[in-house]
Amino acid sequence: MAQLDPFPAGPGHDVVAKACVQCHDASMVTAQHQNAQQWSDTVQQMIANGAQVPPDQLGTVVAYLAAHFGTGEAPGAAPAARGPAAPAPRSKNDPPVYAPIQWRHEEGRPIETRWPEKQDNKPEFPEQTRAPYHASVAYKATLVTNKLARPWALQFLPDGRMLVGQRTGQMVIVDKAGAISPPLKGVPEVVWEGGQGGLLDIAFDPGFATSHRMFFTYDEPAGPQTGIGKDGAQSRIVVGRATLDAAAGALRDVQVIFRSLPAISVNLYPTKQGSRIAIDRQGYLYVTIGNRDSTRLQPPPWLVAQSLETHLGKIIRITADGKPAPGNPFIGKPDALPEIWATGTRSQEGLAFDARGQLWETEHGPRGGDELNLIERGKNYGWPIVTHGVDYPGWLVNMGVTHHSGMEDPRYYWDPVIGPSGLVFYEGKLFPQWRGSLFVGGLRGNLLDRLTISADNRIIAEEPLLTDLHARIRDVRVGPDGALYVLTDVDSLYRITPA
Repeated sequence: MAQLDPFPAGPGHDVVAKACVQCHDASMVTAQHQNAQQWSDTVQQMIANGAQVPPDQLGTVVAYLAAHFGTGEAPGAAPAARGPAAPAPRSKNDPPVYAPIQWRHEEGRPIETRWPEKQDNKPEFPEQTRAPYHASVAYKATLVTNKLARPWALQFLPDGRMLVGQRTGQMVIVDKAGAISPPLKGVPEVVWEGGQGGLLDIAFDPGFATSHRMFFTYDEPAGPQTGIGKDGAQSRIVVGRATLDAAAGALRDVQVIFRSLPAISVNLYPTKQGSRIAIDRQGYLYVTIGNRDSTRLQPPPWLVAQSLETHLGKIIRITADGKPAPGNPFIGKPDALPEIWATGTRSQEGLAFDARGQLWETEHGPRGGDELNLIERGKNYGWPIVTHGVDYPGWLVNMGVTHHSGMEDPRYYWDPVIGPSGLVFYEGKLFPQWRGSLFVGGLRGNLLDRLTISADNRIIAEEPLLTDLHARIRDVRVGPDGALYVLTDVDSLYRITPA
């Protein structure tokens, strides 16, 4: 039986019917009722997230949606009734733009003011979500530079300059005054357009001051990228190793030490790449590999995060040569990849050790259910069996289960989401009041979230910072001077110091 077309006929139908189901079910569009300006904003967000809308069709698409899924106007209304013309189209590679969130700054009350996406959401234990607000200390944010291009990660060189990785495939060195070097030579080719891949995290070897050895992750093209059909090009997250020759502006001895399995379609699975690195006291690398699920193809979310035969949706643990680290929990187990350290994770864009050597991770939920997890050997963190969110079209994930025996509950969750990216514990001297605090960058939340953690690993306070920047926070690091350094998702680097 032929499937009924949920979209009425008319100019713009073909583009809408294709583009609006790339990431979600058609009902997510047909159930909405927005005016022309609202639809324009929505379509631009969709384009930024990878929807394929030709620039010369943007006005037609907005007019079609406003006419058929508007705020009460009769379908086919005259163009003059559709409001102002659509603004210039945004590139699919531009970051999303969201309405500001009104965070609450009232002592003792949660900072969150929005309704949860999962309406029946309840924490599994006290202080698992919506911790009380607690003000700490005055600070100021000083712009170092706004001339970067989609920065994703930074590390500090021994002389105080910063190595910054840009998602579009460049590494640059930024000095204390904000001057930016030419792109370093020797950086491998990356896949980045239209998704969440590209050149991602950077980490320095513990002996970097003398060895100049560094590690980095990126979305590597796997096989031919052209002439094989739009869904044929594949990619995978890999870990690279190189020697930084800062004086020559180049990477030397570049090699890939680890390739995640399997490589999959760039077009069908462009998002949820993960890809943060943390290095423990023994020098072993922990790397997050996103599950790359696609609600376009797999509603409900696919189960790769639960399979030991793939690296997708896992945290791996490897040596500096890319081999499985001794003591990994699945070494020698049939049908299990030996690099796996933990399973059941989704889109993990934060990874950091605390002062006690405990490994913490943040990951994006679907609609609701962003998580902060305490990562331990061999543990299963549940996705997609359990989640405190709902799927993008509004469906329950696995009947709404939020707890399952044998799976780890998040230490904290956010519903609605903040889009956590970047994670660091503060142990500097510039802000004594912040010692031990965990800082979480927020892409959707447009904030730097400061969490206070108790000795028994409970989140007992939350403080939203940098909300006046109205910027997607991509990464946060502690500098050798004790200041916090924050990258926005677009172009800027800020230094945070006491006021």
